[in-house]
Amino acid sequence: MTDPFGSLSLELASTVDRVADELRRAVFDGELESGTPLREVALAESLGVSRSTLREALGVLVAEGIAVREPNRGVSVASPDPESIRDVCRARAVLELAGVRRWAEADESLRDELRDALVAYTTAVREGASYHTLNERHLAFHLGFVQLLDSPRLVAMAETLYAELRLALAQIDRIRRNAHDQAGSHTRLVMMLERGDVDGAATDLGAHLAGAERDILEALALP
Repeated sequence: MTDPFGSLSLELASTVDRVADELRRAVFDGELESGTPLREVALAESLGVSRSTLREALGVLVAEGIAVREPNRGVSVASPDPESIRDVCRARAVLELAGVRRWAEADESLRDELRDALVAYTTAVREGASYHTLNERHLAFHLGFVQLLDSPRLVAMAETLYAELRLALAQIDRIRRNAHDQAGSHTRLVMMLERGDVDGAATDLGAHLAGAERDILEALALP
């Protein structure tokens, strides 16, 4: 009998995943800017993998929207689209603000997750973590607001939005420059929630998200 799983290869899949992770890190750290061609031969040699493995990893990035494939031009790092950024920012604001307003009714374990995410972010800032880590921890903190809604579907939706947003954030140094300020403002925001000032926290978060959208569009010189 033919083995139905004979074609599976954990080693190959693991290698593809590792290559995709490294390319993702380089994009999100700002090492590979929007529009940078991802040349198969050069990348395969640099990473010490076969071209077929590299090609599969590039396919993963294309599927995630991190890279684009164009006929006769190959694969390159995707460029943020202004309308998409505006739409993502509008959608995340709806989700995060809804979470903030549910603070009092949310399960204590979900509030603890938000507190833990804040500690993880402020610790990364204090320790001078990499751009990639700051970006990741910052978005994890914002995801904590959506988690207060106790809805796996809404959390999954937010994670998809943040994945799109990370490409834009990777192209600017706003987080690197303002990390300490953001750590302080986010700490104050959670303290407002702890005091029961939900309206004040919602106002602060709304202003923060509007400013983030404006900063991203300005930094990318988008209309």
